[in-house]
Amino acid sequence: MKKITILAYIFATGLAAQNHQPQAIEPIIATIPFQGYDETSAFLGEGEYEIFLDYGDGILDKPIILVDGFDPNDARSIPMIYELLNYGAGQNLADDLRAQGYDIVLLNFPNYTRTGTETFVSGGSDYIQRNAMVLVELLNQVNAAKSGDEQNVVIGPSMGGLISRYALRYMEMNGLAHDTRLYVSFDAPHKGANIPIGFQHLFNYMAYGPLGDATLQIVVDAMLRSTASRQMLVDHFEGHLQAGSEFEFNNSVTLPTGKPGFRAPFQSELDAMGFPQNTRNIAIANGSGNATMNGTPAMTVMDHTFQITDTERAIINLKFTPAAGATTQVSRFRGQTLLFGFWVTVFESMANSQAPAVSSGLDSAPGSRFNLSSLADMAGTNALLTEFFDNLEIEYFTFVPTLSALAVENPNWYAPVTASTATPFDATFVPPVNEDHVTLTAANLAFVLDEILNPVMTVGENQLTGLQVLNPVSNQLNILSANALNNADFRIADVSGKEVFSAENLSIYGYHTMPVQLERGIYLMTISSDGKSVTKKIVKN
Repeated sequence: MKKITILAYIFATGLAAQNHQPQAIEPIIATIPFQGYDETSAFLGEGEYEIFLDYGDGILDKPIILVDGFDPNDARSIPMIYELLNYGAGQNLADDLRAQGYDIVLLNFPNYTRTGTETFVSGGSDYIQRNAMVLVELLNQVNAAKSGDEQNVVIGPSMGGLISRYALRYMEMNGLAHDTRLYVSFDAPHKGANIPIGFQHLFNYMAYGPLGDATLQIVVDAMLRSTASRQMLVDHFEGHLQAGSEFEFNNSVTLPTGKPGFRAPFQSELDAMGFPQNTRNIAIANGSGNATMNGTPAMTVMDHTFQITDTERAIINLKFTPAAGATTQVSRFRGQTLLFGFWVTVFESMANSQAPAVSSGLDSAPGSRFNLSSLADMAGTNALLTEFFDNLEIEYFTFVPTLSALAVENPNWYAPVTASTATPFDATFVPPVNEDHVTLTAANLAFVLDEILNPVMTVGENQLTGLQVLNPVSNQLNILSANALNNADFRIADVSGKEVFSAENLSIYGYHTMPVQLERGIYLMTISSDGKSVTKKIVKN
């Protein structure tokens, strides 16, 4: 296992976004069925995909497959997935790669009715394993259709990273050729995801308790009761419910516990399978590597009275999960009515949470942020929900802990990422601040582009290990070195071997720009320092 390198930010340059020309969206059905934990038989998964050929030869010969993540009720269409690759000012990662000769294949998991039944399936929140079998079939079809011998690149954002990991490793374990050289995990929850248990209790109680709020039922069913949520959430409200109740918590169960029969079996299977072994595996985290928190343990999230009518009100108290070893009340709901001049509690529900001795609760751990404004948009005309989001004292909670995105085995979610932190990935990118979940930045974009455009060359363990060069170049080179380079010499040669640029005795650490005038084409740049050298391919458009 390679140790993590924390890269600093750099400024990205790129191609102006072009209007993509969609081809047909094609349905795809897996050929390998999967039987879920709560199912009596195995079923085939279904999906849809679209191929966006490169802007050059227009031939499917350099596929990059991007696998959609958690998307209950198919809120993201394929065109929307493409637009999510936008960055900067009018730029798009898919457009950049297509201009470099790569073909983009987008895989979506839509809603569908299972063949031969009346069963509705929300593909974007179905079993991760079943969706992985759809990706297996797509890889088989792409490999059969593509020209040349270029191997695939598979990119999995969020849950798509788990689907991709499972599919690639499954193919290896079952003698199927995935013909993939690079697997990119983009803020995927390899060790689980988090939604504050206080939120889970409150939303589920308001949805399915005495209030029976129909708007919240939609939110709870999509975000919490879906199969994929039950597989991924480290702490799930269904593990805390009283026997026979849909909404009341058993407050003798306070430690984090996943959905019974879902969370533990899935994580155990994933851990036993491990990671693809015939690919280069890299990971991007959107959570901080320096232990920066999203708030603090046990902080107050809401303490508000909702005046529903002159004679009815609701009092809501919410807190984040507590510090290590402590127990706190994380949710309390009181519905009151005015009777003879006094407010009388008609119904009440609460939830307690205890953090394990080795780690504070997940809600404020270093990790990518869940932006609560995305849920606020679901409130619609629901006045209670609108007032709820208006009175939150936080904007974010931790969704994918940094250590989970890096598949790090550590019982303390708050541990910083250091040079000695071991991860199963060959290379990782970790920012210094917590970012919104699955956010493209100049820095992580440079990291992934370098991995795609410049296949790694073995240079030995020296100070040049981890050096990155951003492609394509404009009128300057953008270089990032995780280690200090002293007396570094640069040589750039064209494909004929003719030297077209040189620079000597440079000192580089972190982000470095170097003005250079090159004609359009492909070049090889050799960097030498302290008797070691590495060669990188650079592309000028």
